[in-house]
Amino acid sequence: MARTRLAPNDITKRPVLQSFDAYEDAQKLVDRLSDARFPVENVAIVGVDLRMVEAVLGRMSWARAALGGLATFAWLGAFIGLFVSFFGGQEASAVEYVLLGLLYGSGFGIVFGLASFAIQGRRHEFVSQQQIIAARYDVLCDSDFMAQARKALGIAAVWPPPLDPAVPAASETEGTSSSPEPNEPRG
Repeated sequence: MARTRLAPNDITKRPVLQSFDAYEDAQKLVDRLSDARFPVENVAIVGVDLRMVEAVLGRMSWARAALGGLATFAWLGAFIGLFVSFFGGQEASAVEYVLLGLLYGSGFGIVFGLASFAIQGRRHEFVSQQQIIAARYDVLCDSDFMAQARKALGIAAVWPPPLDPAVPAASETEGTSSSPEPNEPRG
């Protein structure tokens, strides 16, 4: 019988193999599975209870807008200068092309940063950094591979573990109480 693969949107319907507080710990578990030659395409890491956190870094000013634009476009100009130096003529050296690219990229970046700040006006006068944080990270595993994954990790392949035959199950002990029923006479 051919096994049908889950569609990407159904990936969260897989059972939880293990949960972690930190994303790095979930990654380490998947690395351990990979090292054990487990087919890791059958697992997924899912962040649960997501929060968007925005840390305010400071006020936006004309100087900060200009420096931000300069930093963003200076490296791009240097990269373009390096690229042009490979195909340019022998009129200038590679260093000159890179420096010209750096200069033009910096100039364009300053103008772009100032123009962006002017357009935004007073709607966004601060600099911030956004981050998505999860309360926990679940490592999910395709149910057909759960026992194999648990075995690769060195934990019981079957969950919940089978009951010990020496210990009676709760359903077997129900109704066999050592105390008399309320209507029975005490002897």
